[in-house]
Amino acid sequence: MVDHRKYPIPRVRHHVSPQLYAPASAQHVLPSWYPPVVTDAPWHEWFGNAKPATVLDLGCGRGGFLLGHALAFPEENVLGLEVRQTLVTWINGVVDGEALPNARALWYSLVNGLDWIAPASIHTAFYLFPDPWPKKRHYKRRAFNADFVQMIARILVPGGRLYLATDRPEVDDYQTSVIEATGGLTLSPLYEGSTWPFEHRTDQQRFCDRKDIPYAWRFAQR
Repeated sequence: MVDHRKYPIPRVRHHVSPQLYAPASAQHVLPSWYPPVVTDAPWHEWFGNAKPATVLDLGCGRGGFLLGHALAFPEENVLGLEVRQTLVTWINGVVDGEALPNARALWYSLVNGLDWIAPASIHTAFYLFPDPWPKKRHYKRRAFNADFVQMIARILVPGGRLYLATDRPEVDDYQTSVIEATGGLTLSPLYEGSTWPFEHRTDQQRFCDRKDIPYAWRFAQR
């Protein structure tokens, strides 16, 4: 386990500029604080074995789940994507400090796609406790849409899974409707949080556990 006392977690704003939720191609001028658009992944720079990622943590936040998964599954290369640069820098500082060869965080906006990941190369993807953007006028900021589902279906190996978790029932309803309307992935039933199949959890899961806030999870399988 990582001794987080060695790595003080920086304070960051939960919400970021709406521009980060719009693809680079839709913007006239990209601000300096917009994440770089990846076109080719330098796997040899990111992972000790120089091989591509096999696990994705989409919206990895402070990296608690990413680091836990990398430690639990040393044979898997775990890549986290996060739009907040401060958190990415912090996560990679922990990765380098602990000499974890199979973990890396990338400053990236998911709305720019994952064309730089080869088809049928990802065994497991996680999209856990996304910002719900509950107001209808903000739905457009949700990364989870038909393009997202098609993108995940393309990169998952046959039988690969996309794990979803939320403490907001309306978010699960929304994600379910998008997957069913798009196709390419088959949804599992909805499970209670106590049956989560991994020992490691996200920061939000641990918060829910402490506060006795119910949450549920499911997976979508290719």
